[in-house]
Amino acid sequence: AAPALFDALSNEATPRLAEFKPQELCNLAWAFATADHPSPILFDAMAARATILIGELFTAQGLANTAWAFAAVGRPAPALFDRIAAEATPRMDEFKPQEL
Repeated sequence: AAPALFDALSNEATPRLAEFKPQELCNLAWAFATADHPSPILFDAMAARATILIGELFTAQGLANTAWAFAAVGRPAPALFDRIAAEATPRMDEFKPQEL
């Protein structure tokens, strides 16, 4: 699935993740996971950025998609998953069945 393209995207996005809003971060993680392109450096940087942003504007779908993306590429991110769990637990009524 166009590895050269995803490598170029990873190289460009990683140093600029501080500019990403929650939805943009979710979309990026989802795109890389859907393409089965794990990019460890990018995923580690996204985990750090998402851990900071989770309390802000992440929707239920954004939380679910981010967790799915990391799981799909097999990238461990314990601090991120802890933050997702802490944010999602009191908001369970916001999740659609497919997001659980």
